[in-house]
Amino acid sequence: MKTERGVLILSALMALLVGSAAVTAASVTHSQAILLDGLFNLVYFLVALVTVRISALTAQPDDRKFPFGYGYFESLVNAGKGLLILGVSLFALGDAVLALFAGGRAIVAGPAILYALFATLTCSFTAWTLYRAKERLDTPLVRADFENWLINSLISGSVLLTFSFIPVARWLGWQQIVPYVDSVLVIAVVLFCLGMPIRMARGALRELLNRAPPRQLRRPVRAAIEGALADLTVRQLEVRMVRPGRQLYVMTHVVLPADYAPAGGLAELDQVRERLRRAVAGVCPNTVTDTLFTADPKWAAPCTPDQQTRPVSR
Repeated sequence: MKTERGVLILSALMALLVGSAAVTAASVTHSQAILLDGLFNLVYFLVALVTVRISALTAQPDDRKFPFGYGYFESLVNAGKGLLILGVSLFALGDAVLALFAGGRAIVAGPAILYALFATLTCSFTAWTLYRAKERLDTPLVRADFENWLINSLISGSVLLTFSFIPVARWLGWQQIVPYVDSVLVIAVVLFCLGMPIRMARGALRELLNRAPPRQLRRPVRAAIEGALADLTVRQLEVRMVRPGRQLYVMTHVVLPADYAPAGGLAELDQVRERLRRAVAGVCPNTVTDTLFTADPKWAAPCTPDQQTRPVSR
């Protein structure tokens, strides 16, 4: 897969394949664990169709309708993906707990094992393919799909081992535990993978709420900006950042002395802007920078009293 669109289409088709196989197998085996796997993948397929479209949008420049570009669509689809998977997980968890207290449910082990083997091989192959693609296309959408398929392959492998235990349990005469295997498996799977949709939705919602990116990104970006302004007498520097999806927006207010008069006029300040842009792009390639110069600190004042305001250290 050489393009992000190709990777996402492959992920969507594989989700449809595994989801359809799971729903078919669930009708034969009467397994809620397999049905849960099918619902996971069918939900992911539906969201993946939107993801492919969002991938095309994020490559477009800003326009009059969307003056800050389409980066927020990426966060929106990841938030929706996480919340949908979380909803399916909680529904399956509640159903499994009720079935457990009702005495469990009998399943047909043979077809269940065959499906689990098919799902393990298919999910592992897809996760490996996306891992290879992620080395060249490390975008939020590809990263989210890779994490999904990695967890999918781990879950499928666990399901395979658990279903393979059923014939062993019957051979050993442990008939009383067999009806509970499926419900316990659903509960274990949901609890194991619950952190993934929560983490995905939480991170995307933070981006939608314009929360600043993590400190490990903010610090090198600010250091790059300070380095680009090292030859100026900066009285105060304010840097604000948000990162919707893969796009980093950086707004920099530079307070200069009131008597500062660049020898080259505006052209000299434009050169400083370009130098600053290059410095930030060296830290994060997908970046939009706005740099404003002023002599009045009020134009650079922080929005909240607790936001740090300090001169550039020399």
